[in-house]
Amino acid sequence: MAKEFDWDKTQSGSILGCFFWGYTMTQFLGGYLSDKVGGDVVVPIAACFWSILTFWTPQFAYLSTDKYVTLHILVLSRVLLGMFQGFHYPSVSSIISRKVSEHERSLTYSFICSGSHLGTLISGSIGSILLERYGWQSVFYFVGVCSILWMLGMRYILIAKHRKKYLPFIMAENLADKPIKKDQEKVPWLTLFVKPAFWGLLVGHFSHANSFFILLSWAPTYFHENYPNAKGWVFNVVPWIVSMFSSVFSGWLADHLLEKGYSVTFVRKFIETISLGGTALGLILLSYMTTFGGALFCMAIAVACCGFHNSGILVNPQDIAPKHAGSVFGIMNMAGAIPGFVGVYMAGHILEATKSWAAVFNQTAGVCIFGCIVYLLFGTGKRII
Repeated sequence: MAKEFDWDKTQSGSILGCFFWGYTMTQFLGGYLSDKVGGDVVVPIAACFWSILTFWTPQFAYLSTDKYVTLHILVLSRVLLGMFQGFHYPSVSSIISRKVSEHERSLTYSFICSGSHLGTLISGSIGSILLERYGWQSVFYFVGVCSILWMLGMRYILIAKHRKKYLPFIMAENLADKPIKKDQEKVPWLTLFVKPAFWGLLVGHFSHANSFFILLSWAPTYFHENYPNAKGWVFNVVPWIVSMFSSVFSGWLADHLLEKGYSVTFVRKFIETISLGGTALGLILLSYMTTFGGALFCMAIAVACCGFHNSGILVNPQDIAPKHAGSVFGIMNMAGAIPGFVGVYMAGHILEATKSWAAVFNQTAGVCIFGCIVYLLFGTGKRII
C-alpha cells in the first residue's frame, strides 16, 4: 500500500500506529463492561464491528483520489478498528478470571493468546500468497471474512444452552455460576494506584508491548528492504510458528512450576525474565546480522520470547486482583497500547532520519531490559486488592 499510495516511512508509521490510538481508548471500558455483564457478551458485539471494518478497508482506500485525504480516511478507519478490538483482551481476562481455576490459568491463557500468533501466521502465509497473486486488497477481504466466520462460530458456542456441552474442559462450575456480589463491583483504584507491584506490572507490559508492536509492524519492511530476494511467506511465517509453540509451552511451564510448589511471584518473574530478556537479546543480535538466515533466526528468537509474556505479566492481573481482573487488565493494556502508536511511529521516524535498522532494534532492546529490571524489583504474584 505504501508503494501504491507513495507513503514515506513517517506516513507508513502513522498508518501502522493509528490503530493503537483507538485501541488505547477502550481498554478500561472493555474490562469494566466484561466484569459487569460478562466478556462472552461483549466480545461478539465488538467482533462484529471490527470484522466489517477490516473487510471494507480496501473500499475506504479508494474513496478519494487525493493522497492526503486517503491517508486521513485510512487513519480514521484504523482508529475505529482499534477501538473495537480494544474490547477483546480485557474481556478474555475477565472470562478466565471467573471461570478458570488458579492453577490452570497460565496454560489456558497462553493457549488462547497463542491464537494471536496463529492469526499472524495465517495472514503471513496465506496472506503473502494472496498478496503476490491478487494484490493487497485480497488480504483484507480474506481476513475480514475469517473474522466474521469466527465471530459467528464463537457466538454460537458461547450461548448459554451450548456452553456446558462444548466448554467443560475450561469451566470451573463453582466459579462460572458464582454470582457477582455488590462489594465486587467497585474497584479500589486508590489502593491499587499506590501499590509498587501495580506500577511494575504497567512498566513491564509497556516494555513488552513496545517490542512486540514494533516487530509486528516493521519486520516485513525490514526483510523486504534488506533481503529483497527472500520469499515473503518465509519471514512472515517462521517467527510466528515458533512463537505460537513458545506461548503454549510457557503456559505449561508456569503451571508445572506452580504445581511443584514454587511461588506465583517467582514463576511470573522467571517467565517474564525469559520474555523481556530473550527479546532484548534477539534484537541486539539482529542488529549485527548480515545474512538472511541469521536475521531470520534472531527475529524468531525475539518473537518466540515475546510469547512467554502471555504466562508472565499478561496473566498477572488475575493474581493481584482476581475480582477485578478485567478492569485492571484494561488499565494495564491501555498503557501497553501506547507504544503501538508512539513506538511504531517513532520507529518509522528514526528510520527516515537515520536509515539505520540497528538504531531501532537497539533502542527497543534497551526498553525491554529496563522493563525487566523494574518488574523484577516490584512485581508480585500475591493478591493486592
